[in-house]
Amino acid sequence: MDTCERKRMLGAAIRRERERQGLSQRKLALMAGSNQTHIWEIENGGVSIGLDLLCRIADSLDVEVRALIEF
Repeated sequence: MDTCERKRMLGAAIRRERERQGLSQRKLALMAGSNQTHIWEIENGGVSIGLDLLCRIADSLDVEVRALIEF
């Protein structure tokens, strides 16, 4: 598995959890201290995500980071 595939899988996991909770990308971005465009890029596997932001997203979704990493 390459890095691009890992980014896509992480983004998909974030999207699934966000949608499961009924949150918009904008709402998650506000909660995590980011912006909607960046959340969209993350969910689509287009950008790398730093540990700090990953932790803020996980905290915003009230899940452990490991719940978002399926690989």
